Amino acid sequence: MNQKIINRRDLLKGGATVAIASMLPSWAWANSKNGRLRTAHVGLGAMGKGDLEAISSHEKVDVVALCDVDANMLAPLKKEFPKAKLYSDYRTMMEEMADDIDAVVVSTPDHTHAPASMLAMDHGKAVYCQKPLTHHVSEARAMNKKAAEKKLVTQMGIQVHSFYDYKLATLLIQSGIIGKVKEVRAWSPKNWGTDDPKPQGSDPIPEGLDWNLWLGTAADRPYKEGLYHPGNWRKVLDFGCGTLGDMGVHIFDTPYNALALDVPKTIKNECRKPTGFGFPEENTVTYEFPGTKYTTKNFKWVWYDGVNAPGKDKNLILPNNEELPGQGAMFVGEKGNLLLPHFMQLPKHIVDGKYKELDLSKLKKSGKIGEVIRDYDVEGKRHYHQFVDACLGKDECSAPFSYASRLTETILLGVIAGRFPNKTLHWDNATARFEEDEANQFLDGTYRAF
Repeated sequence: MNQKIINRRDLLKGGATVAIASMLPSWAWANSKNGRLRTAHVGLGAMGKGDLEAISSHEKVDVVALCDVDANMLAPLKKEFPKAKLYSDYRTMMEEMADDIDAVVVSTPDHTHAPASMLAMDHGKAVYCQKPLTHHVSEARAMNKKAAEKKLVTQMGIQVHSFYDYKLATLLIQSGIIGKVKEVRAWSPKNWGTDDPKPQGSDPIPEGLDWNLWLGTAADRPYKEGLYHPGNWRKVLDFGCGTLGDMGVHIFDTPYNALALDVPKTIKNECRKPTGFGFPEENTVTYEFPGTKYTTKNFKWVWYDGVNAPGKDKNLILPNNEELPGQGAMFVGEKGNLLLPHFMQLPKHIVDGKYKELDLSKLKKSGKIGEVIRDYDVEGKRHYHQFVDACLGKDECSAPFSYASRLTETILLGVIAGRFPNKTLHWDNATARFEEDEANQFLDGTYRAF
């Protein structure tokens, strides 16, 4: 196997990407064939299949290409999409079909999000990329820059961003229902971490899986059954972003959007010492942000994950000693709290230790919010269809890379802080560097040629 190493920064600048013989102009998406959108899908595991189903349910979509490194993922889709060409390597797909694709949907493990998306954008394609947008901070900034330069339609796969409950919470917070927000506490009991050491030895690669392509730009390593593929890669530093990168993006999204936050000033992760292989199993991450018009001057955000999340805090005590929802966020304001369960539940207003009925009359009268939609099928497809309609020039995306990159950067800074347990890291937004130089090595990395 070719072990040549490519610097990520060089690749992200375009120097190491496949040569492009025929580049579509940035406006090509709005002139798709017969007013329809031709989509290519990279990564067809559980999330990828869901993305494919939702995108293809739009009446104006034609699925023209399907790509996965595991033939077992592609096989069941042959009958459903008989006209789509099948690929194992997204680079080959783009080289052969660039003129026949309008948009690319990237649903791979995290470490391949940026390489596949950047290549698609280099070819002038609109991109829908699953969350977290990237595996490294440098990639998030590079993807945002590329999308802006080429004026491409982009959307990150944070589907709940388009759900009624979350949009309602945003409007309530911005209407001042609890005054300025002093802090947010968010949690998930998921456990995308491991204290196990890096496995030794190797196992036979399953038939149909191209292990080299699955690794992609990540460092070479032997295949081990029950690890990495399918499903466990989120636990591993080289491939995923832990629970914070998985559920944190969803649960952070609404508070981040509602409070008009940028990236944090400081980050501290209370967790076990790094092992160099897997993410910590329990994290308490504290962010401090510059204040906004919706927050107090000294605003902080605390994230908890793992089986014991969220632990005990006076601001997480519910009326009548009710149990907290399994996942969610609590806005702590000057005039009360707003609880936002995750997901498909309305936010709850709490004042002086008691629930207060939500008064939506003003919001409805202003036209800012409609009636409650409790149809999961409609809600689940909305974010995807918004992307398709934007590609056809009929809508705008609510989670473009300009937004998604900042949210992802914030999340990834907390992931990096896990390398320095109990130490406060200071982030300089202007230079995209930590004051603590030893942390800067984790902003970037290297790409393996494969």
